Amino acid sequence: MNTAPLALLYGVHAVQSLLTRQPEKIRSLLVDHSRHDARIQSLLAMAFAAGIAVQRVAKEEIHRQAGEVAHQGVLAYIVPGQAGGENHLEDLLDGLHVPPFILVLDGVTDPHNLGACLRTADAAGVHAVVVPKDRACGLTAVVRKVACGAAELVPFIQVTNLARSLRGLKERGIWCVGLDADAAASLYEIDLKGPLAMVLGAEGAGLRQLTRELMDHVGQLPMTGTVASLNVSVSTGIALYEAVRQRRIPSSFPPPAP
Repeated sequence: MNTAPLALLYGVHAVQSLLTRQPEKIRSLLVDHSRHDARIQSLLAMAFAAGIAVQRVAKEEIHRQAGEVAHQGVLAYIVPGQAGGENHLEDLLDGLHVPPFILVLDGVTDPHNLGACLRTADAAGVHAVVVPKDRACGLTAVVRKVACGAAELVPFIQVTNLARSLRGLKERGIWCVGLDADAAASLYEIDLKGPLAMVLGAEGAGLRQLTRELMDHVGQLPMTGTVASLNVSVSTGIALYEAVRQRRIPSSFPPPAP
């Protein structure tokens, strides 16, 4: 039986997403009694169908329990997705029967960025998201809201030594591909079809030097406009979906020259 404290998930879209995919994770639901619009009626119907206890309460009560966040009059108490460690990552990789597809985030600290990265990782079919324990964002309420349910679905691995974990991935035959604005090659020139760890750095700073040195390949996204870089969550989406494209259409790539 899971005895971990319940976590908060708020916002109509985030709660509705979890109701659609894993309603058993929702233990109770509070809804602003003054809201009767179509989105709320749809959410309530889904909750009732799943047998979830719903309380219609004043908006002030939701404020009291959730704090001053953009909850949209909807607050759920959920069984949280648990952050695993190095052993969890090893077990996960041992259990895969397809080439691993891992996202590594080297020190992302903004919860909105992390939540967006988790949402994209789930959509792209990533098997796990790996982050360092220190100087990086964990699974906060803001992360869960932005992730729209993905924080409860995508394995989230916090490691004490990211460099050591990257070496462990490489020993398993997983290619580590970093994204760096100063790379000589374009990401689109790199083969992303096999066992893959896509590695992105922190907001602004990018990949740390030691992390960059451990990469098998480093690529950049072509920038033809006036801005120098993209938000890390945007870059993550582009990089992951380039990998998805390559992995789904391998025949579109010519064989290497002899």
